[in-house]
Amino acid sequence: MLNHITIMGRLTRDPELRMTQSQTQVASFTLAVDRDFGGRDGGERQTDFIDCVAWRQTAEFVSKYFSKGRMAVVSGRLQSRKWETREGEKRTSWEVVADNVYFGEARRDGDGGESRGNSYTRDYEAPKSNPKQASSPFEDLGGDDGELPF
Repeated sequence: MLNHITIMGRLTRDPELRMTQSQTQVASFTLAVDRDFGGRDGGERQTDFIDCVAWRQTAEFVSKYFSKGRMAVVSGRLQSRKWETREGEKRTSWEVVADNVYFGEARRDGDGGESRGNSYTRDYEAPKSNPKQASSPFEDLGGDDGELPF
């Protein structure tokens, strides 16, 4: 049997990170996923709102780097949960249990300092060019006879 699902959509709200009683991290979030086709009459495309749950390091990653409106690609398995309301009604919920979560787009311009963009992009600063640096990396090897110093 195979149970694998991959969806791509935008987060409808910031992920909610919680801890279980055994101190395991779990993040819940919902993706708005557009269908590839419009209605029968070729009208507007419909959107499905799909609940997702991520555990442990994936939960931490999602809560740290994703926020409402960000595009995400979620790969995992579809799972149903049966539960009962306070009034005693039996319900079933479907959710994607995320094995992997990927960025669905490059970091947007205008994401301020509070952005949850990936840290290596936010903190990385390109090296400053040194005007005194040799134009060729081999100029400072010494000797003008063209031989390498090693």
